[in-house]
Amino acid sequence: MVKRIHEDYDCWRIFCIMAEFVEGYELLKQEGPYVTVFGSARLTPDTKAYKAAEEMGKLLVQNGFAVITGGGPGVMEAANKGAFEAKGRSIGFNIELPFEQKPNPHLTDVLTFKYFAIRKMMFVHYSDAYVVFPGGFGTLDELFEVLTLIQTEKINRAPIILYNREFYGKLYEWIKDLVAANTLSAADLDLLKFAETPEEVIEILKEEKIKKIV
Repeated sequence: MVKRIHEDYDCWRIFCIMAEFVEGYELLKQEGPYVTVFGSARLTPDTKAYKAAEEMGKLLVQNGFAVITGGGPGVMEAANKGAFEAKGRSIGFNIELPFEQKPNPHLTDVLTFKYFAIRKMMFVHYSDAYVVFPGGFGTLDELFEVLTLIQTEKINRAPIILYNREFYGKLYEWIKDLVAANTLSAADLDLLKFAETPEEVIEILKEEKIKKIV
């Protein structure tokens, strides 16, 4: 039998994957509840989205939540900064990339993953809610991953809050077109909420009766 190229490496890679799972679970089994924040790495501190994410990070901590992000710059940094300065848990799940994404300096806990799939598993496994700020392909990938996992009941149902209707409105209308085309259930639209301010995010979490909220 012909041996497949990289077969030995693939076998050893299993242990690397296991190690990343163990590290993530060990970190997150500590006190929650958790809100995961997705959003663009490109948005700078002078943007409305960055300022809103920073304020929201602070409010989340003040209402009993720990904050999880991808650990990088932009919206991730903003949410972590707000949580960190409010003396709460500020978690970053960084990823190894060719252009070397570095963890932001506002983290109480940080893990750097090699594998995207495991990193995304950590985002969703313990999260009680998701807030999706304006972002690009990565943010959309994370949004639709969460939607699919909830729809297929692979993870618990949890609120998914789209921040900024102006940014996400056309996407929402397109999703409604999928319902009209009978490729999506109308009930799936209920998975998505909109918020325009950090305070509205907190109100939605209260309405959804997320556990432990103050």
